Amino acid sequence: MSLIEPGRKAPAFSAPDQSGTVHSLKGLAGSTFVLYFYPKDDTSGCTVEACSFRDGWAKYRKAGVQVLGVSPDGPASHTKFARKFKLPFPLLVDEPASGKAPKLCSAFGVWQEKSMYGHSYMGVARTTYVIGPDGKVLARFDKVKPDGHADKVLAAIAALPSAACKVSKSSSASSASTPARTSRATRPATPRASTSTRASKAR
Repeated sequence: MSLIEPGRKAPAFSAPDQSGTVHSLKGLAGSTFVLYFYPKDDTSGCTVEACSFRDGWAKYRKAGVQVLGVSPDGPASHTKFARKFKLPFPLLVDEPASGKAPKLCSAFGVWQEKSMYGHSYMGVARTTYVIGPDGKVLARFDKVKPDGHADKVLAAIAALPSAACKVSKSSSASSASTPARTSRATRPATPRASTSTRASKAR
């Protein structure tokens, strides 16, 4: 599957988090939420990214924006990761069946061929989606750089007039430094914030 372009409807999904609570696109209707895909629990880049969202959690709650992480790890791994770093948001379980690709990662186009030390393998391309109250993709961040990512996503959301959230204008000051791929209908007023994110790759 290909990455979902902004302006398109997000794929329907339903997945449990580390505590067994099921989250779905239908259940999240009416709210703006962040769905961020990361390769693996408790690895360096993924920990930095998760802690970035943790540290910005109060701002996201104030803005009325939910955050959900997704990786191919199982519930036990997610539980350990969340407890170790005191993560306050759900981590969705996208554990693949034997010999199969993880369903949620595949549906959102982030299950891709990668390479390391000359070897090719399939894995999660670090990608973040912002999905609006109508279930459509408002913005997409590609090749995410973990450090400070949560602040950059929130700033981009603040610049989206149709995000239907309560992010203060002051939060948008840094939006130009974190361009996300956005649809024409939701393109922010700041020109540089309307191009696709091309941050450097991080593990």
